[in-house]
Amino acid sequence: MISIIKTGLVVTGMAAWLFAGAAQAEPSAKMYVYELLDGSRIMTGHALANKHYRLVRTGVDTSGEGQFAASRNSQFFRTDPSAYDDLIRRVAAAHQVEFALIKAVMHVESSFNPYARSHKGALGLMQVLPETAKRHGVRDIYDPAQNIEAGVKHLKYLTAKFNSEQYLVLAAYNAGENAVYRHNGIPPYEETQNYVRKVLSLKQQYSRS
Repeated sequence: MISIIKTGLVVTGMAAWLFAGAAQAEPSAKMYVYELLDGSRIMTGHALANKHYRLVRTGVDTSGEGQFAASRNSQFFRTDPSAYDDLIRRVAAAHQVEFALIKAVMHVESSFNPYARSHKGALGLMQVLPETAKRHGVRDIYDPAQNIEAGVKHLKYLTAKFNSEQYLVLAAYNAGENAVYRHNGIPPYEETQNYVRKVLSLKQQYSRS
């Protein structure tokens, strides 16, 4: 039985984290804060090679699996749509899933916020449920590379399940494959129907960029 990934309410701000006790932290994750040309900041779990980003802070999330960062909102960061392009391309090539599709799903699911959390418990850039992440060997669901990997593996699974019918794949990613089978197509849920339209529209945009 496959775990169902659903979209939902997304936490809009990235959170600050604590840089204390790193030597004792177990487990821990390296975190990076970059300042953009307009003065806004983004936070990621990996180093970014971009001349327009200035590294202003690095540290270790000592709470384990990014949960401290996800639970705090004392400082907000702007998400950057291009911050994860290199990661997306790498995972897309490894699993033969379209770059534009992955980026479009990520856009709608989390608005490129690696610490997004839905009211259904889906987490991270690709809004992956913890049980789905566990099945794919993810140790830190908030780590962009691991989260993208799990989300893309799930997309690939659904692609095989629904004979590459992309609108059904997306409906299943949002509402669950059982809902698609039950309704013999896109479920009559306004959220799911809007989701499929948005992702396909964004996919066209990203295909041209």
